[in-house]
Amino acid sequence: MRTRDRHRSGSRPQPLRSCSWPIEQLPGLSQEDQTRLQNQGIHTTFQLLQQGATPAQKQRLAGQLQIHVQHVNKWVALADLARIPSVGCQYCGLLLHAGVASCVQLAQTPLHRLHPQLLRLQVAMMQRPDLCPPVEAVAIWMQQARSLTASSILRSEKTGSR
Repeated sequence: MRTRDRHRSGSRPQPLRSCSWPIEQLPGLSQEDQTRLQNQGIHTTFQLLQQGATPAQKQRLAGQLQIHVQHVNKWVALADLARIPSVGCQYCGLLLHAGVASCVQLAQTPLHRLHPQLLRLQVAMMQRPDLCPPVEAVAIWMQQARSLTASSILRSEKTGSR
């Protein structure tokens, strides 16, 4: 890229930002679950992540919602995966069913293991291998997960709250 072109488009790439979605877009939530969450002031996946950041918070939220903590754990895992822009609410459930429960775990999972697992899952559940995301898309998910987890670590080191 020429210097003149770099100045036009900005000299530094923009950091990757986590996505937040309306809670009703998170897969697997019944209308009743959505209403319960909204009654607790949780309207977005970001708010769910904030209110379920620690095991104690998840337990407290489960008590407030009068549900088993496993449900809250699942919803928080889905919200964490959905914050990856290329994953979103469309693929967070697929990743969770494939055994990936967090952005950090996705960042550390080898591509050569994850993509075949996703393909096996699509074939077993849907009998449709053509619905499996291409390996290039899964590689982007992983790269974005690494970027998001790296920026989270940097923020926590700057604030001293790791």
